Amino acid sequence: MRSRVRWKLCWENELQLSDHIELTEFFQRTYGPTGTFNAKPFEGSRSWAGARPELRAIAYDSNGVAAHIGLLRRFIKVDATDLLVAELGLYGIRPDLEGLGISHSFRVVLPVLQELSVPFGFGTVRPALHKHIARFGRHGHAIVKSGIRVRSTLPIALLDKPPTRMEDPLVVVLPVGRPISDWPAGTMIDRNGPEL
Repeated sequence: MRSRVRWKLCWENELQLSDHIELTEFFQRTYGPTGTFNAKPFEGSRSWAGARPELRAIAYDSNGVAAHIGLLRRFIKVDATDLLVAELGLYGIRPDLEGLGISHSFRVVLPVLQELSVPFGFGTVRPALHKHIARFGRHGHAIVKSGIRVRSTLPIALLDKPPTRMEDPLVVVLPVGRPISDWPAGTMIDRNGPEL
C-alpha cells in the first residue's frame, strides 16, 4: 500500500520560520533513531545539517512532513576533474512511512534537475542504505558506486578538529544532462565545502 503524499518544491528563501521548525522536528524524528549525533544538528529551528540547500522537495501527508530531499548546485572535484553537480542530501522518509513506496515518488526531483541544467545529480549515503538505494537504481535513475573516498569541510571550524573530514560512503550518481559514461573515473571526490 502506497501512502498518498503531495509534493512541494520550494527555494530556500521561500521557507517560513514555521516550515523550518516543522522540518527540524521531522529530521529529529527521522535521523534520531540512527544515533543521537545524527539528530544533533537539527536543534532549535535549524533545518539543515551542513551546507544549506538552495531547493527542497518536501512531501506532506495528513500528518505533516512525510519525506524530504534537498538540492544544491556546486562544483566538486573527482580526482583532478572539476564537475558541476546538483548535490542531493537531507534525504529522509518519516519512519512510519518506510516501505510504502515513498522513495519512488522522489522522481519529482528529476525534472527539476533537468531545469537546473546540471549534468549529474550526486549524493552520498551510509553503506547501511545500500539495499534501499539499489532498489531506486534498478529503475535506471541512479548508479551506486563504492570504493570512492569523499572529503568534505566541516560546517563550522572547530579548534579541536581538523577542518576537513574523509569518509567512505556509497556515492550515488544520477545522469541528468549527460550519460553516466561521462562521469569521470576516480577514487577521490572533494566537495570543497560541507556535505548537504
